[in-house]
Amino acid sequence: MDFLKEHNIVNVKNVFRNLSVPSLVEFALKTEPCRLTDKGALLVETGKYTGRSPKDRFIVDEKGVNEEIAWGKENVKISESCFEKIYDKVCKYLDKKENVFVFDGFAGADVSYALKIRVINEYASQNLFMHNMLIRPSAKQLEEFSPEFTVLCAPGLKLDKDECGINSEAAIVISFNRKMVVIAGSKYAGEMKKSVFSVMNYILPHKGVLGMHCSANMALDGSGKTALFFGLSGTGKTTLSADPSRGLIGDDEHGWSDDGIFNIEGGCYAKCINLSEEAEPEIFGAIKFGSVVENVVADKDGVPDYTDGSLTENTRVSYPIDYITNKVVPGVGKHPSTIIFLSADAFGVLPPISKLTKEQAMYYFVSGYTSKVAGTERGITDPVCTFSTCFGSPFLPLPSAKYAQMLGEKIEKYGADVYLVNTGWTGGKYGVGKRMSLKATRAMVTAALNGSLALAKVEYKKEPYFGLNIPVCCEGVDSAVLDPQNTWADKKDYASTAKKLALLFVENFTTKYPDMPENIAKAGPKA
Repeated sequence: MDFLKEHNIVNVKNVFRNLSVPSLVEFALKTEPCRLTDKGALLVETGKYTGRSPKDRFIVDEKGVNEEIAWGKENVKISESCFEKIYDKVCKYLDKKENVFVFDGFAGADVSYALKIRVINEYASQNLFMHNMLIRPSAKQLEEFSPEFTVLCAPGLKLDKDECGINSEAAIVISFNRKMVVIAGSKYAGEMKKSVFSVMNYILPHKGVLGMHCSANMALDGSGKTALFFGLSGTGKTTLSADPSRGLIGDDEHGWSDDGIFNIEGGCYAKCINLSEEAEPEIFGAIKFGSVVENVVADKDGVPDYTDGSLTENTRVSYPIDYITNKVVPGVGKHPSTIIFLSADAFGVLPPISKLTKEQAMYYFVSGYTSKVAGTERGITDPVCTFSTCFGSPFLPLPSAKYAQMLGEKIEKYGADVYLVNTGWTGGKYGVGKRMSLKATRAMVTAALNGSLALAKVEYKKEPYFGLNIPVCCEGVDSAVLDPQNTWADKKDYASTAKKLALLFVENFTTKYPDMPENIAKAGPKA
């Protein structure tokens, strides 16, 4: 097709644009080492790369862009000359392929902010992945389609790191001036999805829209009230937002404009490790024909074993949001009335739920805290802190203060209530206390969503180490567990552990955000 000529891709034998799902599956089965599960999902293995490769991700240091990017370990510079070299190699590689697959679609369910994206793939399976993850165009939209950003993906191309000025055989490179993402060497499809999200997180703030790494759902009682759920892996974000009594707007990436919130994606990319029909029936039921399952071990009959993490713990499935029965179509909603930050605190000192001021919301947003238990090494029992800026630091090209300030402005303008929910430990740190019960957490989240924890309805008291406001009661929850110090047998141990975590917060904040506005800095814990 003529539109490939601009990339000097002119010799490829077959170019397939926006193929149907059955056709993509058929091509994948014929040309790739993949097979179907017992439910008809396409089962693929991604080889060496089973997750994102942060050390191989770069942003081109370009005029006009270089002054805006928050350069560092997350946003690593690469020269324009190195980019051009990689881009040229990718195009020449694709030009020699017998088949190239193209998908044209949109990022952004709100048409006012939608970005037209063209994806050019070596593999049919990866084209199907993006067919699931982007918003699919109508026939008329496809006729008139002119891309605003292009993703070129060549997993089979292994680069010379010395020649290309990179760290390995793989590279994921974003050029904002050239409006391109170029991917080589990695078959992990999530690199395409997250590159698009990074692009949106650069573009949207220039339009007054906050890009957010969160899930979103909507009340189905006619009020249309929406809620946002922020949380890192293991915090319960998927579980708590996938409420069958509410409509799912999206599970991972959203924008917040002056008109409300919108899903950036057209599908979901869910973890599969230990997936069960009982615990997560919506995700389990979505694994069917048209879905792409990555790195899940299956038997000879195609029956997946979701408990098997031998290939990777990061097993995944991509599927269109249409596969979710309670989806919201189109994926847009009103301004959120409730925002929930989820943290799995293994120190056991954060309250199970606390109401945040606007400044505290900005502080805990940029902190992006959770904790995980130290790995399998013997003798290590202390929890390990994880701080990820705005709950999505690898995908934020601009300075963190920009996103924090935008969140604060929108909270103030649209009156959202913000809560910090600890889905981690209570009654002691990991190894001593116990995990907060899911039943209690659901009850607290429900109370936050239905407004029964509003300041006008419930009395609050101040927590001494983090300055958090704790409700004295919550329907469906034992009041004794609401204040964490009440659940610890050893009060001195509680105090020292709380001080330890508070200090870690302060150290993280002062190290990462020395130029953060004073009103945000003062809203955090006191070391």
